[in-house]
Amino acid sequence: MSTQLKRKIAFALLMGVVTTGMISFVILALNLGFSEKFALAWLRSWGIGYVIVIPAILLIGPRVQAQVERLIK
Repeated sequence: MSTQLKRKIAFALLMGVVTTGMISFVILALNLGFSEKFALAWLRSWGIGYVIVIPAILLIGPRVQAQVERLIK
């Protein structure tokens, strides 16, 4: 496996943790408030979001990056 591919996968995994964690926390806090069910609901939502976002970052990310390159040039 090339170093560049390893970097892309590591980036996707770390970016996925950060973004899904923050977004799921804020959305649940706004919609549910901080009740006794919050922590469990947040962890569940975070896990589901993470499983969805990693393939999206890996598959859609390069296409978006190419579009940005075309727009900037």
